Amino acid sequence: MVDVSSKQESKRVAVASCRVLLGPKVFNLVASNQIAKGDVLTVAKIAGINGAKQTGNLIPLCHNIGLTHVRVDLTLNEKDHSVEIEGEAATTGKTGVEMEAMTAVTIAGLTIYDMCKAASKEICMTDIRLELKTGGKSGYWSRTK
Repeated sequence: MVDVSSKQESKRVAVASCRVLLGPKVFNLVASNQIAKGDVLTVAKIAGINGAKQTGNLIPLCHNIGLTHVRVDLTLNEKDHSVEIEGEAATTGKTGVEMEAMTAVTIAGLTIYDMCKAASKEICMTDIRLELKTGGKSGYWSRTK
């Protein structure tokens, strides 16, 4: 792990996103809450939050961070039969929360896949990426600046 003991504490926030392409059949099952395993969006949201909290255990050289906030939002997109996932993580500390935000959306997406895989094997996770981060020495960064 990188030694962050000499860094200044600051409020740090990161937002990440991900898309899960379901296809029309699975999209309609999710939208109508007809997936056999249960309420896909609610379970995926909780899984994403838990994923953010477990990032230090999942990524070998990642610091364990005391998170002050985690948000995971899932939105059905009828145009392309997908679920759009946005995750946000925040802390006040010496290292950033980018990995926590990225882990949140990834675990939420994997949960959607797991809950829907019996209905289709063609589900695809895509566009997992950092959208913005604030805090620390590098300050503010946004994909859309």
